[in-house]
Amino acid sequence: MAEAELCIALAGNANVGKSVIFNELTGLSQVIGNWPGKTVKKATGSLFFEGRRLNIIDLPGIYSFSTFSEEEIVSRQFIAEERPDVIVNVVDATVLERNLFFTLQLMELEVPFVVALNMYDIARNAGIDIDIQRLSAELGVTVIPTVAVKRVGLTEMLRAAIGVALQRPRSRPSELRYGSEIESRAALLSEMIQAKARSGDYPPRWTAMKLLEQDSEVEAMVSDQAILNEAARLRSEIESIHGEPVGTVITSERYTLAHRICSASMAFRERPRPTFSSRIDSLTTHGFWGYVVMALITLGMFYAVFSFGSWASGLLDAALDLFRPFLQDLLGSGLLGKILGEGLVEGLFAGIAIAVPFILPFYLILSLLEDSGYLARIAFLMDAAMHRMGLHGKAFIPMLLGFGCNVPAVLGCRIMETRRERLIAAFVSTLVPCTARTIVILALVGKYLGVTYALSLYVIDIAIIFALGRIAYKTLPGEPIGLIMEMPSYKRPSGKVIGRQTWSRVSGFVRIAFPIIAIAGVAIKAAEVAGVLSIISDAISPITVNLLGLPSALGVLLIVGILRKELTVLMLATLLGTQHFSAVLSPLQMYVFAFVVMLYIPCVATIAALVEEFNWKEAAYITTFEIAFATLAGGLLYRILLLLGWH
Repeated sequence: MAEAELCIALAGNANVGKSVIFNELTGLSQVIGNWPGKTVKKATGSLFFEGRRLNIIDLPGIYSFSTFSEEEIVSRQFIAEERPDVIVNVVDATVLERNLFFTLQLMELEVPFVVALNMYDIARNAGIDIDIQRLSAELGVTVIPTVAVKRVGLTEMLRAAIGVALQRPRSRPSELRYGSEIESRAALLSEMIQAKARSGDYPPRWTAMKLLEQDSEVEAMVSDQAILNEAARLRSEIESIHGEPVGTVITSERYTLAHRICSASMAFRERPRPTFSSRIDSLTTHGFWGYVVMALITLGMFYAVFSFGSWASGLLDAALDLFRPFLQDLLGSGLLGKILGEGLVEGLFAGIAIAVPFILPFYLILSLLEDSGYLARIAFLMDAAMHRMGLHGKAFIPMLLGFGCNVPAVLGCRIMETRRERLIAAFVSTLVPCTARTIVILALVGKYLGVTYALSLYVIDIAIIFALGRIAYKTLPGEPIGLIMEMPSYKRPSGKVIGRQTWSRVSGFVRIAFPIIAIAGVAIKAAEVAGVLSIISDAISPITVNLLGLPSALGVLLIVGILRKELTVLMLATLLGTQHFSAVLSPLQMYVFAFVVMLYIPCVATIAALVEEFNWKEAAYITTFEIAFATLAGGLLYRILLLLGWH
């Protein structure tokens, strides 16, 4: 019989290997969702270890327990209110002092925890020697060195965590001591809080420190006016002594204590010659060459995606052709067979042969860049440019995801700290041409007009993204914040990690996209057979013909495109009666149509992601704006190109 279950929460900064530890421990038992009432991702999983069931919670990667972001609020509420049996504080051994800033705040919360000193091998290779026993003594908690990507130390980490959870041996973190001017006033405030039982689930000293830092959430929790007035008076005294805001003073005290602990437990061997990794880091973050490398890697990535995608698409299409006669015989030539054969089967075949070959290599390369540590360098390099639209460099990561699929791009905006930044990042990410829209651009403009014309659409789109992002930045209330993110060390990518991330993303796309493609294919074919498509085309011909200069038959594709953008190419041949588009469409019409599709709201799956992340109102605003903007901009482009002599 298994012993009682235990709940273990993984906590720490971003990019310290928390997710790797979580994946290694939980394997296929993971459940991904949202925290109740929040848009912050919640990852849970379980495993059986030495006869005991362990439930693992992967808390969001954060740097403090302030109320600066939803992630920070969620993490501290979970720790204080849900009371997991033990916390595993994952820290990066290569930047221990910075990571201890969060560890000290865990100590202030007076929760049971152990430290997983991750990337221990990288630290040693960099000439950093850490005295584990001394570090453990300084903190008053168990410290276990780990190398998560190699599963080194994870068994010892779990045993230590279980021991602390069961209080065998009973341990207590070292007592924190800041400057006397802070400690004396925090003690006075703690006594008032304890006397009036106003600390809720939090320790009195922690509550006192947060009141001194003027934490709005804690002030609302305490609510006692006498305590709040006393906190304001004591805060004023500290500020008069230091001439700085209390928050700055306490932050400085924490870093000073972290530095003292590191000085006592760390030693640096004679600085080795610059490693290959450090040389690469210097190159990829250089003020000039860093951008050159980024441009080459980005162009190389898309060249590889398009080259592999085109080759694999042709191969898969030829393979699927072998099944078409069999399926035609199976479904028959009747009305139902026509709807299922040309709607359902052809839609799914197109998804397999057109969408997956482009998405698979994109996500594979993206996972490689992410696991190696290079993706963070892109965010660093793009920080200045992204500030033009009120965001910081991290917003470039979901935008990059958008080239694969806008759904994970919108979901990826959770890495932004404030709701305002998440909304702007999601808005501009939906304007990034995803693989589905890239298929339209390549199938029309790239194939018939040339690669140069296809690339020109991307250049125009990037200019529009920055212009509209700037407008959103000026329109939405609030101020931009600086880039706050850990720069992970370069490391050799793990094939297992890359494979798992790629599979997760591709399978997620298939689960979302293929049911929509199947349903849409059947619905559209049924509408065509019933003569409904011609009615729709006539109804919107003022937009299609008069504004955009397109054949009236293409109007229905603007509606169909909201389901999935791939369908615009799949249905184009059906509506025009030929696969040789140049025979029925002029170069001007192909260019304008691809331009409108590129700017149109991506698909219903993206709209659903916007609703999930924000609400129906904001999703409707973004959807309506992008539809209106795409059609008006398309009409303007059509007239400009006419004046330039296009036909």
